Amino acid sequence: MTPRLKDANVGKLRWSRRFTLVHRILALNLFTLLTLALTVIWLDTYRNQLRDERVGQLANKAQSAAEASVRVPVDERESLLAAIGAANGTRLRLYGPNGEKLADSWNVVGPTYRLRDPAEQPWTLDAARIIDRAFNAVVGADPIERFIEPEVDVAASWPEIAASRETGIATFEREAPERTPVFSAAARTNDDTVVLATINDRDYTDIVRRERASLALALLAATILSVLLSLFLARTIARPLRHIAVAAHRVRLGRAREVKVPRLPSRRDEIGQLARSISDMSQSLSARIDQMDAFAADVAHELKNPLASLRSAVDGLDHIEDPSLRAKLLDVVRQDVVRLDRLVGDIAEAARTDADMARAQFERVDMGMIACQMVASWQERRELGDIKLTCNRPEAGSLMVVGDESRLARVIDNLIDNAMSFAPPKSSVTVDARRIGDEIRVAVTDEGPGVPDDEREAIFKRFHSRRPESEDFGRHSGLGLAIAAAIVKAHEGRIGIMDRTDGKPGAIFALRLPAWGSE
Repeated sequence: MTPRLKDANVGKLRWSRRFTLVHRILALNLFTLLTLALTVIWLDTYRNQLRDERVGQLANKAQSAAEASVRVPVDERESLLAAIGAANGTRLRLYGPNGEKLADSWNVVGPTYRLRDPAEQPWTLDAARIIDRAFNAVVGADPIERFIEPEVDVAASWPEIAASRETGIATFEREAPERTPVFSAAARTNDDTVVLATINDRDYTDIVRRERASLALALLAATILSVLLSLFLARTIARPLRHIAVAAHRVRLGRAREVKVPRLPSRRDEIGQLARSISDMSQSLSARIDQMDAFAADVAHELKNPLASLRSAVDGLDHIEDPSLRAKLLDVVRQDVVRLDRLVGDIAEAARTDADMARAQFERVDMGMIACQMVASWQERRELGDIKLTCNRPEAGSLMVVGDESRLARVIDNLIDNAMSFAPPKSSVTVDARRIGDEIRVAVTDEGPGVPDDEREAIFKRFHSRRPESEDFGRHSGLGLAIAAAIVKAHEGRIGIMDRTDGKPGAIFALRLPAWGSE
């Protein structure tokens, strides 16, 4: 995978058997919501089934009373209805074909139920009625007609009687003032009379409320469980975050070397990923601070030598009268100034290389084109002496990488500069760019003395300088290859040294970068 494109995958979790925080939070919320929804649905279904059962029982009683009434003389029907009604707590009325009421069980046995006034009941029942209304609103129940005894008790006052004349039997549900149901059922007889059965079924309301209370307890238990799970989930989130926050605070206070950020290797969720990312960041920051400290110490050491030489030469000018010796001292001063100028410039570039690479906008660039352009630049603008500098000519667009073109050009320029400084007279330096597998390799080959195995890593460190004796003093600061290595590393590439494969003396400095589109 090419540099910088990896950033698109940062934050994505690999699949594992452990749930992520998103899954856990959603599952916890859905658990509570599903419990509540299932409770409401079950209770509504139970209430409807119970109501249908009670209404069906009342219809059967009305039908039985109607069938029995036609088997007894007319003057005995009211007593029959009274006996049946007293046995099951219903009120039975008989209406003739013309709608006139012919018999009423209450005329014989008195009321078998009484509609209660809510104002006379305790506040607990008021609270129960409020809950009833709220539950009906939640399930979207249709409003129920209030039960009122008609002032003139005739068949026309009861819509269920009219319906029973067409269907044989009809039922109706109304609501008493205290919000208990009043069920009614009308059954037509063979002689076209109709028996009307009514009952204030308070037992139905008690059963529904008891069931609702049981479910409320179950819902309360589920809520408590959800709260406990929420607290547990919050703890599993808050505690590691608190540790991470403390570690980040200590890093902010400049204690990066002391901080041990918990990595939480057993967690495969976002918290674990955050912990490992911050741990890696703190380690990288600590390493960066160490590098800066070492760099500052190296800078101080490297500046001390030319400054000491410059001071000695300047101090000597006050005591030497010989013009030739003064000229030599002035030449030393000029050399030291040139060396200091080059050293300060290279130090400044090395110091800002990492920061510049972090802000650089990478794009597709052709390494073959860059390599040959740098060779052409050396051929046109720099003194090659009798050294032959060549570049192969790869096909345009065949060696594409993702990177910063100017910085990659600087890498190749530094490698050429290094090779030219070690190349003996009448030798050749070759720049070769080609694709090897999923990598683009740019190799700079010289015919110099080569690099000993024990120095092949050290020469890429800052201020490491192993220069030929013929080179002018102060021409190189020892930072060129270190800058090149830092740029290549920022491009997720590699740089190293190899021996020549043809047996000739010299070395091959090669950089390798991920090819465009490689994984």
